[in-house]
Amino acid sequence: MKLMTFTAPTPAQALKAAQQECGEDALVVSTKQIRKKSLTQPALYEVVVAIEDTVPDNEVSSRKRREKSHPRKKTTRDARMLDDPEEVLVNISEAARQISEIANVSRPQPQSRPRVKVEVEEEHASVSGGNKEIEELKDIKSELLKLADKVKLIQNMVWEEKRPAGSGTIPPEFAEIYRIAKTSGMDSHHLDEIMRLTLEHMPLQMRASSKTVRRYFQTLLRKMVPVRLERELIPPQKKVMMLVGPTGVGKTTTLAKLAARYAYMMEKKYKVGIITLDTYRIGAVEQLMQYAKMMRIGIEAVVDPPEFITALQTLQHMDIILIDTVGSSQYDKEKIDKLQQFLSSHTDVGIDVNLVMGAPTKLEDLRTIYRNFSPLGIDTLIFTKLDETRGFGNIFSLVYETEKPVSYLSIGQEVPDDLMCADSDYLVQCLMEGEAKRGDK
Repeated sequence: MKLMTFTAPTPAQALKAAQQECGEDALVVSTKQIRKKSLTQPALYEVVVAIEDTVPDNEVSSRKRREKSHPRKKTTRDARMLDDPEEVLVNISEAARQISEIANVSRPQPQSRPRVKVEVEEEHASVSGGNKEIEELKDIKSELLKLADKVKLIQNMVWEEKRPAGSGTIPPEFAEIYRIAKTSGMDSHHLDEIMRLTLEHMPLQMRASSKTVRRYFQTLLRKMVPVRLERELIPPQKKVMMLVGPTGVGKTTTLAKLAARYAYMMEKKYKVGIITLDTYRIGAVEQLMQYAKMMRIGIEAVVDPPEFITALQTLQHMDIILIDTVGSSQYDKEKIDKLQQFLSSHTDVGIDVNLVMGAPTKLEDLRTIYRNFSPLGIDTLIFTKLDETRGFGNIFSLVYETEKPVSYLSIGQEVPDDLMCADSDYLVQCLMEGEAKRGDK
């Protein structure tokens, strides 16, 4: 067995050179980056392949005929090779075929080879000798899983080849997770920033498997989402929350969930009052009054700033006052200015302004909503309808840009159950799995 080394600016080019030089029967021993890309020189990757020593032509032909009629069975020596990850070999033609499929490279398809599959149950039926053989089979299965993980990383290496020139280098081990986050709607510039931080800070030994890479990636995502923790009010502390946002995002339903949470669902039960400024929408006041009646909560409906001041004074004995506002388009400057008049009409009470937005909204629209409502002085963000989308990257990008904390998440229409305190771990799980699951509230 003889080892040969090939280098090229990309893994795919190095594999192609090895295949042209050594043929499809050569085996890949290792693939690694030996030089990072810089401003003055390209990256350099090294591929080491193993080929059999040259033998006479008549012996080669005879050997091929024997192997074709009597395929060689896996021996104990083959199993022992798996004990050392550095000795695990990958057929170069198979690796090249997979890379070509990913990169959409058209070339003649090699003769199909049977895939190696270890079924522990079948092997166990034919193995005799007790626990020793069973343990060997478990070791083989474990090493094959590691091999599959390495092949997966090799496949993802071509991701950087498909990136536009000048956009930077994505670590090959991160290509799969990069695609997940990109598909979720996250801004590409934010993803590139994550990759840059990864190259600077991630220990090289953590790139050994996709599990450690994913864990590191999730840690970075968690740092992108600040959350505001729900704290207990200590008398004489009071809390006044105003919910603002565009039409149709569920402000009134969210306010009802918050009212029930503070009044009945927390360890400490608070006295809660409601003020509604949404007197324009037909049935809005009636809907909120019905909720207030069911929960035995005081409610005040106001039309103009003087009435708003009176309502605040009427509910001043409450621990928490929740203010519902009329929904308005982010482009309706007149209605947003009217809300600003309510906020400017008092001096004694600090009002916490919560911008409510729907999770299915496109990132560009989220940016516009935040920008046009920001004159109100946004304190926190609340995201609703998490159960109506499969992409959550827009939330990460908006929070990363605005640096505003998230306070609550709404994951359904049920009052009061489908509301939870914001949790960065939960949002990372939503992004990676593409689904908002109901859990502990």
